[in-house]
Amino acid sequence: MTAAVPGLGADPCSGVDGAGLWRPASGCGPDCLPAPAAPDVSLPRRAGRLLGVLGMLLAGTGLAVLLPLLPAARGRAASRGWARWTLRTLGVRLLVRGRAPRGRALLVANHVSWLDILAVLAVSPARMLAKREVRSWPLVGALAAAAGTVFVDRSRPRDLPATVARVADALRSGRSVAVFPEGTTWCGAATDCRPSRGFRPAMFEAAVVAGAPVVPLSLGYRYAGDPSTLPAFLGAETLWASVRRVLAARDLTVSVTVSAALHPAGGADRRSLARIAEAAIHPSPRPVLATRLDLAA
Repeated sequence: MTAAVPGLGADPCSGVDGAGLWRPASGCGPDCLPAPAAPDVSLPRRAGRLLGVLGMLLAGTGLAVLLPLLPAARGRAASRGWARWTLRTLGVRLLVRGRAPRGRALLVANHVSWLDILAVLAVSPARMLAKREVRSWPLVGALAAAAGTVFVDRSRPRDLPATVARVADALRSGRSVAVFPEGTTWCGAATDCRPSRGFRPAMFEAAVVAGAPVVPLSLGYRYAGDPSTLPAFLGAETLWASVRRVLAARDLTVSVTVSAALHPAGGADRRSLARIAEAAIHPSPRPVLATRLDLAA
C-alpha cells in the first residue's frame, strides 16, 4: 500500500494547484537549435544506428522483465551496461565525473534531451519518473513500463501527492529513483530559456520522508568538442526529428557530473532542498535558504 506523504497539500510551491505551476514551460524554441546542416555520417551508417537502437530497445524490454529475477547488484550492472551500449549504438560517447551513489538515492538532474534518461541510467541505474505520455511512445513506452517507471499525469494535479508517495515507497524499498525537477526540457545553453520557476520541490519531499540522500547530476552535451544544443528535444518538435539529428551526428558526447550527496534531516524543507540541489547543478540567481542538511563527500 502506498503511504501518505505528510506536508504535501495544496502548497503553491508544490505544483498541486494551478495549471501553470503544474505544467512547467521553458522559453526554448527552434532558434535554440543549431542551423540545419548536412549529415556527418552516411545514410547506411545512420540506418545501421537506427536498426541497432531498435534492437537495443527490444533487448531492454526483455531485460526489464528479467530484472526482478536477478540479484540486485547484477540487475544494476545489467541496466548500466544496456544504457551504455545504447548510447554507443547511437554514436554518443559518455564521460562521467564523480562517484555514483552505491545505495538508494533520489537522483535529480537538469533536463535537455531524451538522451538524458540513457545518460542517467548509464551512471546509476534507477527507476525513472516520467510524464504519462511517454507510456504511449512506441517501444519506449513498453520498455519504460516494464522497467518500473513511475508515470505522472500532469493533467491531474490532485494525483501529485500519491505520485510522491510512490517515489517515497520506492526509496524506502532500497531503490534509487531519478527525476528531472525542472519538469520540462530546455536547451541548456541560453539562460533566458531556463524554466522560470527552477526545480519543482514536490519530489524532494519523497527523499525527506524516506530519509534518502539526494544526488544532483549535471548533464551537458558537446558536439565536435564544443558545447552544443544539437541533442536538445524542445517544444513542438517531434521525437523523431530529434532522433534523426542525433543519428546523423558524429563526435557527440554527453557528460554526467555527480555532485556530493545531500542528506536531508528529518523535517527538512523540500523547497530549500530543491534550491540547494539546483545550485549544485548550475548557477542560480535565486537565494538558497538555510535548511537542516548534511553534505556527504
